[in-house]
Amino acid sequence: MSFIPLSWRPAWLTDRLPCRLGRRQFLATSLAVGFAAAVRPVSAEAIHTGEDGLNAGPVTIPVPGGALPAYQAYPSSGGPFPVVVVVQEIFGVHEYIRDVVRRIAKLGYVAIAPDLYFRQGDATRLADIHEILSTIVAKVPDDQVMADLDSTLAYAKTLKSANAARAGITGFCWGGRVVWLYAAHNPALKAAVAWYGMLGPTAWRPDDTPVLSLATSLKAPVLGLYGGRDTNIPPEQIARMQAALAGSPSSIVVYEKAGHGFHADYRPTYDKEAAEDGWARMTAWFKDHGV
Repeated sequence: MSFIPLSWRPAWLTDRLPCRLGRRQFLATSLAVGFAAAVRPVSAEAIHTGEDGLNAGPVTIPVPGGALPAYQAYPSSGGPFPVVVVVQEIFGVHEYIRDVVRRIAKLGYVAIAPDLYFRQGDATRLADIHEILSTIVAKVPDDQVMADLDSTLAYAKTLKSANAARAGITGFCWGGRVVWLYAAHNPALKAAVAWYGMLGPTAWRPDDTPVLSLATSLKAPVLGLYGGRDTNIPPEQIARMQAALAGSPSSIVVYEKAGHGFHADYRPTYDKEAAEDGWARMTAWFKDHGV
């Protein structure tokens, strides 16, 4: 895969768990059905959010030429609830993303995670990160993703449980970049939160629009959450984006001691302090902007 620079490697690949797993780690790995194959073993710190008090499960969303699979959750009583679209990390809609959907639903939202790779393949089944990048991610065009997110919000408008006039979006890693793009695409969006999304050209589709060029095009306020030790996103790019956003409703928070994937509690990249602070900032951001 020559188009993937050797210098770009997910942080979790260079910071693996020890080969000898403790008993708790072994049990977590054995029972962690539904996590992406490329990110095992699963850490014992992986958070599990139950479905109690929720209507949760798979749904399909009409899109041109087919049906978009998605995972959805919302409180089982009350409503209508504002909507938060959850955009997958690079490994697809696996158990971590589904758990994030349930966490957001328990805050009083209709949360929906569409499978934005569904036309290209199932990234959750592939064990090799380079295969995921070359055979799936590199073949997913931005305009397709924007259209599928539009379809997701159109679907939300049909739900009696949802108030799609109050819609936000959040996403992680690959999905963090998508959040910036969608905030520049859809003027109906109320707010967005991007977790460590790429800001410059990506290794998998270097000709796509860099987020750095979108600072003056954002149609919704974006909160960017980044790690100061992220080896995949150069600190100078973060500083450039912060400068470009100065005076706008959008902003970036940098956790100086955190690396890439610091919210991913199932991986060794997890930084509990940064993850919890980022989550609190995300929920406040949505509330403050009418989501």
